[in-house]
Amino acid sequence: MKNFDNKQEQTLVIVKPDGVQRGLIGEVIKRYETCGLKLVALKMLIPTKELALKHYSTDPDWAFKSGTKAFESYKSKGLTPPGNDPIEFAETIRKKVANFMSSGPVVAMVWQGMGAVAVVRKITGSTEPLTSAPGTIRGDYTIDSYSASDLDDRAVRNIIHSSGSVDEALKEIPIWFDEKEILKFRLISEEIIYDVNLDGILE
Repeated sequence: MKNFDNKQEQTLVIVKPDGVQRGLIGEVIKRYETCGLKLVALKMLIPTKELALKHYSTDPDWAFKSGTKAFESYKSKGLTPPGNDPIEFAETIRKKVANFMSSGPVVAMVWQGMGAVAVVRKITGSTEPLTSAPGTIRGDYTIDSYSASDLDDRAVRNIIHSSGSVDEALKEIPIWFDEKEILKFRLISEEIIYDVNLDGILE
């Protein structure tokens, strides 16, 4: 199979405590599996606060990008952002999300396949469930919003975390999985998805 290694991008997905409590683990797995991605690692755990904080980076570039993105979302809805400093706001979000992620069981997974990061993000939907498109996981299975979470002073409940970029996935996966926990194997379906000429279908 030509260029097989180039088609094995990996991404991290975590079913958050709200997704676990609502019995959506199987539905989440089904969505990613049906599109052709391969599940190569899976575990259920209750994250410690330290693990959750480690996951949500303290990198200033991440904080600035996350805070700025949140501010832009507020403004696009005609709302006033809570503060003026995107980095300070991102740190507030980080602490709230870490509290939420460590509040109960989660299911962490590594999915693999061509364009895995972008494919998972497309299927998952945008970060705010209220503005996620119908047909995405967040668009179909939750009704939470930034305004509701702000009013309750909590993290938005959007079922899933997924890596935002290839670089982010490379940083996040080792936080949750040892290398030996990520399996290397082939699925029969990969011959159909990736093989250039579909050799061997006809006997």
